[in-house]
Amino acid sequence: MKHAVLLASLLALPAAADQTYPGGKTVDCYCTDRNHNRIELGETICLNVDGRMFMAQCQMSLNVPMWREVQKGCLSSSLDAPQPTLDPLGVYPKI
Repeated sequence: MKHAVLLASLLALPAAADQTYPGGKTVDCYCTDRNHNRIELGETICLNVDGRMFMAQCQMSLNVPMWREVQKGCLSSSLDAPQPTLDPLGVYPKI
């Protein structure tokens, strides 16, 4: 049951990302990364600040979008590159 409530609250985040003020004016709330790309509220990215890398989530604080550190270090993938075969016997030498 807790997982269903958590999932429902995460799915509702984009709908809560806009703020409507009296008079009908809508303010779009989001964060930006170093390259000025738009990052929606609730999204998590790797930030590099003063040589320190960490995972940060775009959140609201006092009606201002801000980055909050959620994990030290960044997630990465380190796949092993395939090693070339050293046995040339399977190759026809006249090609």
